Amino acid sequence: MKKTGAKFMVVLIGLVLIFKSQLTSLVETIFEKITSESSGI
Repeated sequence: MKKTGAKFMVVLIGLVLIFKSQLTSLVETIFEKITSESSGI
């Protein structure tokens, strides 16, 4: 059971590292849309 958890953590960290750049750009785009729309109100 412990080995499975460790493997899962390694896979999770790997995925986070891989998708970190995509996620940050996505979050930045979302925040830009929110700020531009809120200023238009």
